[in-house]
Amino acid sequence: MISLTSPVKTRAHRWPAGVKLGLLCAATVILFMQQNIAFQLAAFAGTAVIYCLPGAAFARAGGRTVWRLWPFVVLVIIWHLVTGAAEQGAIIVLRMLTAVALANLVTMTTTLNQMIAAVMWLAAPLARAGLNTRALALGIALVVRFTPALADKGTALTQAWTARSPRRASWRIILPFAVLAIDDAEHVAEALRARGGTNP
Repeated sequence: MISLTSPVKTRAHRWPAGVKLGLLCAATVILFMQQNIAFQLAAFAGTAVIYCLPGAAFARAGGRTVWRLWPFVVLVIIWHLVTGAAEQGAIIVLRMLTAVALANLVTMTTTLNQMIAAVMWLAAPLARAGLNTRALALGIALVVRFTPALADKGTALTQAWTARSPRRASWRIILPFAVLAIDDAEHVAEALRARGGTNP
């Protein structure tokens, strides 16, 4: 989620990351406090309107990120239909979609540098206790940078397997994928050591 970026610039890009994270926390708490389906519907509709305000490109990008939840939505709906608690299932689904959409909204409109700065500010008390906050910030940056790169390499491995075999790749690419990930990690570790490591 933290690696999401917006295809267009919005007014929210100028807001401080700390403010957006604080608003997200407050909104999530309110969502989980409310057990009323009308409130959850209104919150979901309001979030959809916010996504539409910056334009169609932003709304489509946001919709794609939320669409990935469809397996969870189907499972929750089926379970609550079987147990005879359809309304409770609808509340859970709406709450989940709204909460994830709001979180995606924050990350889409916040640059990596802003997010790291906010985390560093939040971790300032831990730095006084001896925690290496520079390593924490570096870890966040590496996760964000590594995730899309590893996803691309996994896709390339799957395509290579498909081109050479009629069978599905499935678990067969796990080992080469792990080797690629380890190799990348070793290169990054060498680069970090050459630049002084993670010492503050």
